[in-house]
Amino acid sequence: MSTRDDVLVDAVSLAAELSGDEPPVLLDVRWALGRSDGHEQYLAAHLPGAVFVDLDAELAAPPSAAEGRHPLPDVADLEAAARRWGVREDQPVVAYDASGGTSAARAWWLLRWAGHRQVRLLDGGIDAWTAAGLTLEAGEVAAEPGDLVVRPGGMPTIDADAAAAWDGALLDARAAERFAGEVEPVDPRAGHIPGAVSAPTTANLASDSTFLDADALRDRFRALGAAAGAPVAVYCGSGVTAAHEVAALAASGIEAALYPGSWSQWSNDASRPVVTGS
Repeated sequence: MSTRDDVLVDAVSLAAELSGDEPPVLLDVRWALGRSDGHEQYLAAHLPGAVFVDLDAELAAPPSAAEGRHPLPDVADLEAAARRWGVREDQPVVAYDASGGTSAARAWWLLRWAGHRQVRLLDGGIDAWTAAGLTLEAGEVAAEPGDLVVRPGGMPTIDADAAAAWDGALLDARAAERFAGEVEPVDPRAGHIPGAVSAPTTANLASDSTFLDADALRDRFRALGAAAGAPVAVYCGSGVTAAHEVAALAASGIEAALYPGSWSQWSNDASRPVVTGS
């Protein structure tokens, strides 16, 4: 079972680790739905030594109606990418973004799914780093090649059939209005999977984009029907922000499975039922 310290690191602690004998590999995963300027943001300013990770190109296979907007990447492709980032078998990794970890969590989850156990998120992201008075640098960083061997299965997953028959808490990490079917900006049908509970991942964060404290997270998930030792699964639009929910659950001591295809896969299958309303 994970603890909060296994999942998150604060900016001051990370700075100390970076100046120590075994500095972690830093991954900059700035991304947002409908935007493509993450790399430009990275080039302008990033944590010292951080390598840019392209979520669409490196943390997912090409999109399809059958598999969703961000399918899990091919194992060989993920291994090659992780080695380009400088990820090593015996070296910690810290991923961050500028959105409270909601995109960086995809790298956190994938590397843990790949079998790397020493992966954390920078709590509060780049904003927490600068708020602590720590410096940034500009330009591209080319890492020394890593040696990670991807061993899939390090994190639990479910598919559409399992989601349909899920006997436990099925959390929908999208915004509440998408869950209710009031809006649907990207996928073919609006609504949610029958039996799911609305659990927007943004509600895992405080106003400064750091994760809520452990007690607040546990209280939140308990109210949603998710508790340690019980079956919990999470989906979102395409398996990105759901990884953030899995991280928040892990920080609370609750293991949860991810449905990688998520709503983008489910809603493209006309045979799958859709529920609207809150």
